[in-house]
This record gives sequence, C-alpha cells and structure tokens, in this order.
Amino acid sequence: MSNKRRIYVVEDHPIMRKGYRYLIDAEMDLEVCGEAGSAMGALAEIPEVEPDLIIVDISLEGMSGLELIKRLQSLYPELLILIISAHDEALFGERGLRAGAHGYIMKSEVDDVVIKAIRRVLEGGYFVSEEMNTRIMRQFQQGNWDLEDDASPIEHLSDREFEVFELMGRGMTTDEIGEALHISPKTVESHRRRVKIKLGIDSTNELMRRATLWVEQEK
Repeated sequence: MSNKRRIYVVEDHPIMRKGYRYLIDAEMDLEVCGEAGSAMGALAEIPEVEPDLIIVDISLEGMSGLELIKRLQSLYPELLILIISAHDEALFGERGLRAGAHGYIMKSEVDDVVIKAIRRVLEGGYFVSEEMNTRIMRQFQQGNWDLEDDASPIEHLSDREFEVFELMGRGMTTDEIGEALHISPKTVESHRRRVKIKLGIDSTNELMRRATLWVEQEK
C-alpha cells in the first residue's frame, strides 16, 4: 500500500485540475487520489477515496466552495482543506478560514507555493500570505476575529450573498455574475434583493456604489 499523502482536488476547470495533478504527482510523497468539477461530485466521491487533504476552489457549480467547506467540516471534522482561488485573498481569505479551511492561495501564485502550502497544512499548520497573516494577528489583538464582534453588516451576509456583492463591486453584470457562480440570473437577482435588505439599501444603483467602494477599500 502506498505511503503517499492523498490529495483530492475540487476545481471546475479541467485544465487547472490537470495542472494540480502534474505538480502534486511529481512529488515522491504526494499523490492526487481523485478530482471533481463540482461540490456534489466531491461529496459523493470523497468517502470512497479517503483523502488526507482537499483542495477547494471558491467558485463551483451549484454550491460555492465556502458552502462545501462547511459541509465537509460537518461531515469530516478532521479533514484538512486548502483553498486555491482566483478570488482576492483580502476579500475571501478570512471567510475561508472561518468556514474551516487551513490555508488560502491565489491561483496566480499556485506554481510557486502550492506544494509548500500542502506540506504546511499536512503538518498541522496554516498557510496564508504574509499580508493576510499580519491582518489576522492584528484582528486577534483587537478582539475582532469573530464575526459576531464585527460591526460591519457586510460581514453578516451569507457566503453566496457576499460573493454576489463582491462581484457587483467588480463591475460584473447579472449575467456575468451568474456565469461566474454557476447560478441563474434569477438567482443572482434574488441574492441581490436580500443583500439590499440586509444592508438597508433601497436602490440597485446605491448597492452598486456601495459594492464598488467596498471592493476598492479592501484592495
């Protein structure tokens, strides 16, 4: 039986999955034991392959990566999870860790750090950028790590609502947001209505302005 540590990849782009497999399988002590293009596909296969660590993207078909992480943490509390995403770490990194992930990598940095990040998490540690680590430590010192202690109503949006809000702030249309999140334009509109209610905003124009300003401030 192989002594290699087993990595499972959840990523909706086949080319990215192939790239992860190439990098991971090149290591003597690591191997990709399976892969899925959707959250539901991963949930169906993971019990059979029993991975040591799962790589998860944020944007997945049907269920977001953040929702998948929460589901996995509920089902398999000891499972290690590493997020690799195109989404800005400054916007999604902390949500990912709160959901139960043990690290966050931007896709633009994968070639340089993915093996290092995998090893760090497998050893029981966490892997984030220096910038994010500094921000987290500052929040711990100020006592602001828990969402319940954060005064910003944006932090109380659901993960899917937050994704829609963030993509609006990047100037994406309803159709573009739906395509990016693998949901229908009607569902995007539904999330947008709930965001307006939670943020106390009446008009779509004001929501767009608020989202744009927030994204700029978080960069």
